[in-house]
Amino acid sequence: MKITSIKTHIVGEVRNFLFVVVETDEGITGIGEAGITWREEAMAGFVHALTPSLIGQDPNRIEHLWQVMHRCGFFPGGRIGAAAISAIDIALWDIKAKALNVPVYELLGGLVREKVVCYPHVPDGTLEEMVAGCRQKIDAGWKFVRFNLPSQGDNLEPTTSVREGVALVEAVRNELGPEAEIIIDVHTRLDPPDAIALCRQLEQCRPYFVEDPVRCENPAAIGRLRQHVATPIAMGEQYATKWEFREALENDWIDFCRLDVCNVGGLTEARKIAGWCETHYIPIAPHNPLGPVSTAACLQLDLATSNFAVQECARIPGEVLSDLFPVQVPFENGFMLPPTTPGLGVEFDEAALEKYPPVEGDCPRLTRADGSFTNW
Repeated sequence: MKITSIKTHIVGEVRNFLFVVVETDEGITGIGEAGITWREEAMAGFVHALTPSLIGQDPNRIEHLWQVMHRCGFFPGGRIGAAAISAIDIALWDIKAKALNVPVYELLGGLVREKVVCYPHVPDGTLEEMVAGCRQKIDAGWKFVRFNLPSQGDNLEPTTSVREGVALVEAVRNELGPEAEIIIDVHTRLDPPDAIALCRQLEQCRPYFVEDPVRCENPAAIGRLRQHVATPIAMGEQYATKWEFREALENDWIDFCRLDVCNVGGLTEARKIAGWCETHYIPIAPHNPLGPVSTAACLQLDLATSNFAVQECARIPGEVLSDLFPVQVPFENGFMLPPTTPGLGVEFDEAALEKYPPVEGDCPRLTRADGSFTNW
């Protein structure tokens, strides 16, 4: 079997998605997804740059092709490159599993669990609206709730956001009681002093974890935070490849690993990082704000990974892009279930692409009160 073509598709819905289809001379196709949203053209360009190195190659040689993709340009792939590699890598796993007539999780070692617990997104709003939204999720069967650190409209003042974030978590805990698990996503919006203040004040509320409390560019910032707080910390969604995880894992600075299968280097790289996390007793909680292929790839990894904690599920399978992906992975009452079909467990209908032209625009932005830029 040989690779004959690699196609990219930018699909617009509420946001854009980048899907990559790998075709072979035996008629078996695989699909992958890349995850750096608002940079789909850049990722597609990197896929096109990799294509000459892949045409005519055996798609079953997944590890070999990963090394080729990462290193063939002499300069190692950065975040855009890793996301492009991720999409192709996921598609290669899809092809191999289809050729062998098994779900991908069988190639990753087989099932270690019968279902995968997930957490949803609770939309931003007033404190009262968000508390009510959390109650609705729990009543619908979810075991977890997740929401963002509050901002003040298009502005974010750290002291105000910390105060409002603590009040929100306290209100949700009082509403839901001790059994529900609470996640607050800071979205890299705080510098270490403010993140320390937030995490310390949240300790009494027992959040499951605080996600991305500081920016990721300087790993030492996580180490500084770790020295001062006991609240569980989750990071990793912005990291590309195993090398960017090294300091956080080796120094035990994080409690949960938020690897993104569609950004980190695909299932090949995610599997290695998950094993590395296991040696430090760090569970994985994969990042997934993306589309049906990302969800399916995460599920396959989660089902075969012993040190798994919880799966982000921003878009319920079957309720997003349902005509483009008429077959998606099973979901029931806050849990994803093992697919039994070969490959990733999704089917792609290319004929439906014309319904989803790319969405114009760019990433939302926040500013401080003085007009200076801050992370969204």
